[in-house]
Amino acid sequence: MNALTPGGRIDESRALKPVRIAVLTISDTRDEESDTSGHVLAERVKAAGHELADKAICKDSIREIREKIQAWVASGVVEAIITTGGTGITGRDVTPEAVEPLFDKKLDGFSTVFHMVSYASVGLSTLQSRATAGIVGGVFVFCLPGSNGAVKDGWDKVISAQLDSRHGPCNMVELMPRLLET
Repeated sequence: MNALTPGGRIDESRALKPVRIAVLTISDTRDEESDTSGHVLAERVKAAGHELADKAICKDSIREIREKIQAWVASGVVEAIITTGGTGITGRDVTPEAVEPLFDKKLDGFSTVFHMVSYASVGLSTLQSRATAGIVGGVFVFCLPGSNGAVKDGWDKVISAQLDSRHGPCNMVELMPRLLET
């Protein structure tokens, strides 16, 4: 049986290819106990049948964010990274400034689709988000806002289907082996 998802279907007759996903919370105020959005995201990743490769928290620091993402990419273990936090418009929100220069390719459509989904949940408040995504060294990187609602919308309605190898008509998992082609 095929389950309907936004923009496609899950072919449940096929086996899921688990993706190794790392979750990075970016915050000056959260710790492991108070990191609710990171926990929500990690639980959803595991519930979808993927492997939580790592989970970390770092400060709103361009240097710290880049170092963590580059370390995960260099490890060869992580296939996708999802960040939560730091995509807003205040002075301390630096996630796009930290991550976008690392992109080999930017996934422009991610921001568009995320804002469509977010608009349905929070209306015009979606304008305050600079959610972004791209590819760094063959690893997908998705940067979500830090609220629990934004993490749920981003995972449930955008990212999860594209990281599900059974999703059709196409998905990002089938492209992973070709991301570093020249």
